[in-house]
Amino acid sequence: MIEKTIEISGQPVAFKASAAIPRLYRAKFHRDIFKDFTKLEKSSKKKAKSKETDKTEPPSQTFDFEPEDLEIFENLAYVMAYHADKSIPSDINDWLDRFDVFSIYQILPQLLELWGLNLSTEVEAKKKLVKLTAR
Repeated sequence: MIEKTIEISGQPVAFKASAAIPRLYRAKFHRDIFKDFTKLEKSSKKKAKSKETDKTEPPSQTFDFEPEDLEIFENLAYVMAYHADKSIPSDINDWLDRFDVFSIYQILPQLLELWGLNLSTEVEAKKKLVKLTAR
């Protein structure tokens, strides 16, 4: 399991990624976290690409996230925060009310990185296990 603290609206917020996240996410939101993460990654890459190709428009004009993407981001952030700190409200709306408006572009890359580190840790362990059993 991997933990990271990210500042949101001037408040430090702990996030945790572990093997329990897919189950917690499915139980809370009845959705597949892997599909949702893939969708968010594609949307964020599309956003990054549009910023590279069109530098004349301000960032607000090149916003590529769909409303569903924003909801997925909020759900992912909430589950990872709740996993790290069980004292946060059990209702996502109450948790979001704690913050001022913030940019998804500052938080999402850090959450994607945290999730990626969690997955790469599991992959490395499997590779090492194969090496040990091959002897």
